[in-house]
Amino acid sequence: MPDLGYLAAVLGTVFAINLALRAVPFAILQPLRKSRFVNTMAAWMPVGIVVILAASTFRSVSGDGKHLAFAAFAVAITVAAHLLGGRRTLLSVGAGTLVYVLLVNSV
Repeated sequence: MPDLGYLAAVLGTVFAINLALRAVPFAILQPLRKSRFVNTMAAWMPVGIVVILAASTFRSVSGDGKHLAFAAFAVAITVAAHLLGGRRTLLSVGAGTLVYVLLVNSV
């Protein structure tokens, strides 16, 4: 059994690292709000993630045309939900995924 001093040192180190990792983003948040790079990334990153997910879906689709058509329809639903649903990424990706899974499993 380690002695009490060793355990206190380990817990203190863990506490300091945890506090620093949680506090640093809030400490640098104010200067980043005015950053042009951060604003650009906030606008384009969700779209980039959706494009990567769509590319991954098309790459993993089996060779038959039926599944490829299902994937294309699901991507269209994802884009439509994203544009019509107020650009909420979770909603659009969830809708597209649900449509794809339902089509693949029902037909």
